Amino acid sequence: MSVITTRREGEVLVVTSNNPPVNALGQAVRAGLADAMAEAAGDDAIQAVVICCEGRTFFAGADITEFGKPPVGPSLPEVIDAIEASAKPVVAAIHGTALGGGLEVALGCHYRIAVASARLGLPEVKLGILPGAGGTQRLPRVVGVAEALPMIVTGNPIPAAQAGKIGLVDKLVAEDGLAESGVAFARSVIGKADHPVSSKRTDKIGEIPSDSDFFDEFRKTQMRRLKGFEAPEACIEAVKAAIDLPYEEGVKKERELFGKLVTGTQSKALRHVFFAERAAAKIDGIPADTPVLPVKKVGILGAGTMGGGIAMNFLTAGYAVTILEREQEALDRGVSIIRKNYERSAAKGRFTADQVERAMGLLTPTLDMNDLADCDLVIEAVFENMDVKKDVFRKLDGIVKPGAILASNTSYLNVDEMAAETKRPGSVLGLHFFSPANVMRLLEIVRAAKTEPAVLKTAMDLAKKIGKVAVVSGVCFGFIGNRMLSPRQRAAQAMLLQGAKPWDVDKALTDFGMPMGPFQMSDLAGLDLGWDKANSKSETIRDVLCERDRRGQKTGKGFYDYDENRRPSPSKEVEAIIDEFAAKSGLEQRVFSQDEIRERLLFPMINEGAKILEEGMAQRASDIDTVWINGYGWPAYTGGPMFWADTIGLDKVVAGLKAHAAASGAEPDICKLLEDKAAKGETFN
Repeated sequence: MSVITTRREGEVLVVTSNNPPVNALGQAVRAGLADAMAEAAGDDAIQAVVICCEGRTFFAGADITEFGKPPVGPSLPEVIDAIEASAKPVVAAIHGTALGGGLEVALGCHYRIAVASARLGLPEVKLGILPGAGGTQRLPRVVGVAEALPMIVTGNPIPAAQAGKIGLVDKLVAEDGLAESGVAFARSVIGKADHPVSSKRTDKIGEIPSDSDFFDEFRKTQMRRLKGFEAPEACIEAVKAAIDLPYEEGVKKERELFGKLVTGTQSKALRHVFFAERAAAKIDGIPADTPVLPVKKVGILGAGTMGGGIAMNFLTAGYAVTILEREQEALDRGVSIIRKNYERSAAKGRFTADQVERAMGLLTPTLDMNDLADCDLVIEAVFENMDVKKDVFRKLDGIVKPGAILASNTSYLNVDEMAAETKRPGSVLGLHFFSPANVMRLLEIVRAAKTEPAVLKTAMDLAKKIGKVAVVSGVCFGFIGNRMLSPRQRAAQAMLLQGAKPWDVDKALTDFGMPMGPFQMSDLAGLDLGWDKANSKSETIRDVLCERDRRGQKTGKGFYDYDENRRPSPSKEVEAIIDEFAAKSGLEQRVFSQDEIRERLLFPMINEGAKILEEGMAQRASDIDTVWINGYGWPAYTGGPMFWADTIGLDKVVAGLKAHAAASGAEPDICKLLEDKAAKGETFN
């Protein structure tokens, strides 16, 4: 069956795409649209055209699997130009999402109608490119530069109602009978002498001069999001071309900018990230017919920062949640913080007051563990201590109904040991949320030795429902993310004894694109995590800092000094403490370049990632990239640690590991998988 079909509704030709799952604009769809427009042009009985889609969405974008392959015509720009050039009015009837090339098709139409639930956007920037089929030139001419620029540069879609207000949608119609509404609208515009703003009817845009302060002010508001990314600046340049150049020349500029981006490293990295997140949802070794267990009620042990954040994920998604604490004061405080978090989000427009009350109405606070008995899933978020967690699992096993899933929100500990405390090890797994749990997208799902396939599949399904990006990990210390973090932290500490300063080490990583460096991260988390005042003997730099009450941001000083707004500055006191330890170590003091600091920090992470793959603790290298981008702020435009290693060359990583080990007088501990791949010129991805 053809992916594009046509049918006559009197004098209107209805062109329909049926290319599941999202009507991507692959070659067959493009050819079908071109043929349909030729059919309309060649038949005098046809007076108007309606373009619509079957399934759950309008065209949701180009087929990105075609990127990097030889082009097969007709191209999308050619098809859209043919639509726009039609002497007969063409109406786009939009439902679901009109994204990227999909919105560019709609912009080539003379009119756009949409159902209220539709969303429209140009998200190409998130793949490291820009709209390449006239979108940067048509959208500003239709809605104006002030409305078009944020849509193009941020890539965030807008709802149909907003699209109606800015002139992107001509009419909002009922959810049912979209094609019929399109036909009725098309009949109403047959014979009109002129249509709304068309790209070729407006030579240039006079609304905002390209040299106005508007663009610099826009950059300032978006600076944090744009830093390090190439595509947003190219998008701004393309929109400026729409202001300064006639449409035909502006499109040439758009194509030139698109060509540079699509062949660049950042776009390849961001496309890798796109596919990596989707690949992470696939679980090795689970039959396709494995059932998903029903989960309606969730229990959470611990109403602290982590427990409360986890609870919010489920409450927001509409699950009933019972949250347990040992003392009334802690329980009240936890519930109060959950409400404050919701109200803060509501004040920013993310929730309505009704949605806040609905979420809070699903929450049942309790001091009695027996109230968890009828939960379908119970997650413990108690103190990170194995004895404490084992005790919790023994108790839960005796209380919670058979068939329910028991999960640990541990960051490091062995989930198999916890499962062994129960009579249902097949129902036990790890759910490692990242703090703040109601904000961070990553969820590491820890597959224990005896976790049943249905339990793992249910956890992956739940992750999607609560808006998380889930990655499966095996049982090992620190799982994927924290395990790779450990060698980085050790390398950072080692450099302090050889002459590096904390702020120089941190700067090397923040310049690379990380949100913070190892010492900034330690100050944020608190230097006294796991530190025992009673047994502290000034044996490490951290011991001395904690003994002097330099415990991080919470005490106003840690590796850095902090002002009243928690802004950091280098500390003379810390420098003196480090110098004392360096002198005692007897190690040669030297200056590190920023490049060498980055290698010393990041190459051991790549090595650890290779060990994780070699041991089968991660299913694929791209899963590791997904963990680090979504859980630790690794810059997405590098594709993640393993993709970045592929980019710079695994031979360079191995040579660096050997050189840095020799400089420290140590034996290199290089993973065999990494060494073998480097020797063969292979990559992880």
